[in-house]
Amino acid sequence: MPRSITKTTMACLVLSAAGCMPKGLLIIPVSPDRRVVEAELIHEAWLAPKIAVIDLDGVIVNASRSGLLSDGEHPVSALLEKLDAAAADRAVKAVILRINSPGGSVAASEYMHQELMRFRAETNKPVLAAMMDVAASGGYYVACACDEIWAHRSTVTGSIGVLMQLFDVTGTMAKIGVTPTTIKSNELKAGGSPFEKLSARDREVFQGIINGMYEEFIAVVVAGRPELSEDRIRQLADGRVYTAQQAFDSGLVDHLGSFRDVIEEAKRRVGVKQANVVTYSRPHAHVPNFYARSPFEANVNIVNLDMPRWLRGGGAKFMYLWAP
Repeated sequence: MPRSITKTTMACLVLSAAGCMPKGLLIIPVSPDRRVVEAELIHEAWLAPKIAVIDLDGVIVNASRSGLLSDGEHPVSALLEKLDAAAADRAVKAVILRINSPGGSVAASEYMHQELMRFRAETNKPVLAAMMDVAASGGYYVACACDEIWAHRSTVTGSIGVLMQLFDVTGTMAKIGVTPTTIKSNELKAGGSPFEKLSARDREVFQGIINGMYEEFIAVVVAGRPELSEDRIRQLADGRVYTAQQAFDSGLVDHLGSFRDVIEEAKRRVGVKQANVVTYSRPHAHVPNFYARSPFEANVNIVNLDMPRWLRGGGAKFMYLWAP
């Protein structure tokens, strides 16, 4: 039995047992072709040029995010697929990257930034970043690949910096009478393990890596914010988050306005008065208007015991992430 069908069946059984099953169940045959399809958000004129809206939602990871009824999306892969669709369509004259993300892994943020830079260089189509609730750390890193950065007045952004979260469970293990044993080839091989105390040498090595990644972040902001000096950017890049107004006043964003304002600016940049606004989604996804987008999990507190899959296992991770 296909994996997706199994998940759907299990979900229906759980809902039924909980007494939450709806009175009717609509079953729609779907094609196995899961390539993204275009959905129109705003129609202004027949055969008018298009502006494509591409969403960047949730924690940025180089891995698939699972859902209840599906295997979830791979954020980096999904972004590239949608950029390729916008590049292949000659009617698409501009792209709006709608960001609602606290950031994520260093590598995934870098991949997205590179793909956006490639898209701009190969297509000459302008890309405008539209920050929504949160566009912090890795979310801001990716925004720096765009021609302009817009923020809603309620947006939280900034958090320029790198973090690495480690856990030390040696005290807990000792209390329950468990003694972990690690056999390793070198002193630093198990650095960062929750089953060993972090040594001064371990901390020095990790700090060096984080400092290097921080310099990469600074370089990206310097390239994306040419009107700001490197010294000024370093003053701003102390890890704190900023309100949209603070970010605008400091030069970290170009404009404050609504999503409709961003659409009007995109039309102005490509020299058209009318444009049809489109987005890309999986087949049979319901996209009623330009506020519809994939759910954003706002809780990024990594102390939460119900940790997301990107944090469970796989060892310590270097993150461009706002994680209060």
